[in-house]
Amino acid sequence: MKAQSALALWPPAASATAVETDHIILGFTVLTLLLTVPVFLAITYFALRYRQGEQADRSTDERRSFLIEISWMLIPYVLTLFFFGWGAKLFIASRHPPPDAMVVEAVGRQWMWKFQHPTGQSEINDLHLPVDQPVRIRITSQDVIHALYLPALRLQIAALPDRTTEIWFKADRTGTYRLYCSEYCGTDHSVMDGNLTLMTQAEYQEWLTHGGAQQSNLAAGRVIYEAYGCAGCHDGAVAGVKAPSLVGLYGRPVHLADGRTLTADADYIRAKILNPNENRLAGDGEGEGGGQGGGKGSGKGGYKQVMPSFRGVIPADDLDRLVGYLKAYDRVAEGAPR
Repeated sequence: MKAQSALALWPPAASATAVETDHIILGFTVLTLLLTVPVFLAITYFALRYRQGEQADRSTDERRSFLIEISWMLIPYVLTLFFFGWGAKLFIASRHPPPDAMVVEAVGRQWMWKFQHPTGQSEINDLHLPVDQPVRIRITSQDVIHALYLPALRLQIAALPDRTTEIWFKADRTGTYRLYCSEYCGTDHSVMDGNLTLMTQAEYQEWLTHGGAQQSNLAAGRVIYEAYGCAGCHDGAVAGVKAPSLVGLYGRPVHLADGRTLTADADYIRAKILNPNENRLAGDGEGEGGGQGGGKGSGKGGYKQVMPSFRGVIPADDLDRLVGYLKAYDRVAEGAPR
């Protein structure tokens, strides 16, 4: 069964399983209507026909038919049992991936998705995969409960802290579709989404070979910058929080409380993120720039050292992307890639 036969009542279906899921939903909906609509119509008819004051024959018929009694219980039961078996078959199949399934590791965190391909390439919020290839997604969460929802595949998988869950599929239709978090996970739950791009085997290999899986460093870095709350303080998004602007930080001199002057290079930025209290800035707590580097290096700015340490909180790959983004922050501060 090809995806092109998918019903138009739902989002485009990108796999045979998605099409079959649509058919189960449609079939069960029709069955439900066939079983309930006549009952409600009969209720309406009898309520009008035998309402108070209406001239009608209200005598009772003592005849009983056990065959009719059994039929209107047994037939609906058998029909609903058929759909139960159909759905159970799909559920069991979804839990038994074929041996040649490609494994993609996924991690959910507030508020972004991280995907890693078998060859090591990783993506944030977007996922590129080949069609006609079984794919097994192994997923976990770094904080709260999330749920990865792929409407085009009619699949949803829970991302649980300290536990790995998985599901598999085999797409058969190319295109770009949306992916979401379908479990409310906090303030920015609504922006925890991205794109699922399904491509031919040749296109996927071409994409991997030429570094397509390495999402734009600035775009990926911006996602992490927002996900870890950096933008809330340093971009002034949180009311009452005063933190230095990071525009022009990279490469500038930074004056320390012990009289030394350092250059805000990648190592300095990395160290400040992991331990903000190390290499305290001149005037910390009295007005000099604090946070991740004190803006452009010197001058009284009215900032105090209140930034928390991210050691043990931010993974190494996220830290690399964040440092890369901050290196170019002066170029992307206006209209930063989202």
